[in-house]
Amino acid sequence: MPWYNPTALQAPMQTQKGVHVTVKEETQSIKSLKDLKPAQKLHGKISKIELFGAFVDVGLEHQGLIHISQLKRGQINRVDDIVHQGDEVDVWVLRVDPTADRLDLTLIKPVGLKWKDIQPGNKYSGEVIRLEKFGAFIDIGAERPGLVHVSEMRDEYVSDPGELVKVGEKVDVSVLEVDSKKRQIRLSMKAAEMVETLDDEPQEVLPTAMEIALREAIDGPDNNVEASAINVKATSKTRKELEDIYSRTLSHKIQTVTKKEGE
Repeated sequence: MPWYNPTALQAPMQTQKGVHVTVKEETQSIKSLKDLKPAQKLHGKISKIELFGAFVDVGLEHQGLIHISQLKRGQINRVDDIVHQGDEVDVWVLRVDPTADRLDLTLIKPVGLKWKDIQPGNKYSGEVIRLEKFGAFIDIGAERPGLVHVSEMRDEYVSDPGELVKVGEKVDVSVLEVDSKKRQIRLSMKAAEMVETLDDEPQEVLPTAMEIALREAIDGPDNNVEASAINVKATSKTRKELEDIYSRTLSHKIQTVTKKEGE
């Protein structure tokens, strides 16, 4: 049976050796390690468990190895806490060396968020993957998790991060600082809550210059005796016309603002 490149597939298709690829992907024959590329997705079966990792049969002549550090993000004590012999898994190519007949795999989905795209002020939804006394590490889809220090969890003093969040919990965070050289991301939970609150507050609609002019033409500016005297001489018809113009202007403005908020 021919092999296909599993980088753009959707509907699964099973091969005799357990590798599945999906349809709707560029068709490229995968017969050996030379046909594989980093970050390429494969489907296989756990064939053997070792202390240092797990071997995976992906349907090729040589099996791949998932090192224990590549089973998931965060601390791992034992390989069989994550996978067992016979499990079918989706894996990604980490490194491939055809000359050495070596294939390193990972269960961790390739990074979808690049360092250049992470900017202070950006808001993300992430997962708590580790708790420490000084804060919580959050996976936002970047190469490394970001840290929410206890001082950025809420305004009040936090003695134990575990009182607010648990491992596996989804939280909203905002980026405070990014250091791509040190591979560090500082996050804040309370800043994210503040942004959400500000977004929910109704925006005050300020009068335009035309509206101010119309209002003054109708009522006359405050503390202006001369203008008030001129307004007294205005006929009731003129006043009514100004009132109608002012009313239509406000109505049009309200409709415009409502339409924009609904978009």
